[in-house]
Amino acid sequence: MTSYPLSARDPNSSPPPTIGSAPVRAAEAGTARGRFAASARGNARAGGFTLVEVLVAVLVISIGMLGVAKLVLTAVTANDSAYFRTQAADLAYSILDAMRANRAYAATTGGYQLSFGQSPNMTIQCDALGADCTPAEMAQYDLYRWRQQLASALPQGNGQVIVTPAPAAGQVATATITVQWNDSVAQWALVNASSAPGAPKDTTPDTQKFTLESAL
Repeated sequence: MTSYPLSARDPNSSPPPTIGSAPVRAAEAGTARGRFAASARGNARAGGFTLVEVLVAVLVISIGMLGVAKLVLTAVTANDSAYFRTQAADLAYSILDAMRANRAYAATTGGYQLSFGQSPNMTIQCDALGADCTPAEMAQYDLYRWRQQLASALPQGNGQVIVTPAPAAGQVATATITVQWNDSVAQWALVNASSAPGAPKDTTPDTQKFTLESAL
C-alpha cells in the first residue's frame, strides 16, 4: 500500500515544524523558541553597563585628568623660570653692547661702574633729537635705560656693572655684569609640587642671578 504525506492526504494541514533538516513536534519548536528568546535577553543584559561601572570609570578618568593638570602647571612654571633667565641673559648682553659702543669711556676707571644699590644719575636723554651727549652722559643714560628695562622685564629686576681696567698696555679691560631677579614664585611652585602631602610649604625668598664676564 502506498503511503502519502499528511499534506498530500489533507490539503488543509500544515507541514510539521523543523529545526535544521529534521522535523520536530510543535511543542518542541515552541520550547526552542522560548529558550532562544531567553538567551537573547540574557545577552542584552550582559552587554550593557551599570550605573556603578559608569561612576567608577568617571572617577578613574577624573583622577587621571588631575594628574595631567598638575603636570602641565609644573611645566608652565618651569618655563616661566627659564624665560626669566633668558631675559636676564639678553639684558646683560644689551648693556655690554652699549659699553662697547662707548668703549673709550667704558674702559676707564669708573666708566659704567654701577652697584645694585646705586641709581644712575641721568642728566640728558641722549637718544632725543638734537641731543649732544658726552661719553660720561652717554654712560649714565645707558645705565638708566638698562635699569628701567630690568625692572619692567624681570620681577624686582636689578643689575650691577663692575669694570676692571686693562692691567697693562696691550691688554683689554673687562666688564662683569650681574643681573638679579626674584624667582620665588616659580621656585616655590617647583619645590612644593614635589613635596610630600601635608608638608609645610616653602616660602623662602629665592633670588636668581645671571653673571656675564667679557672683554670690552
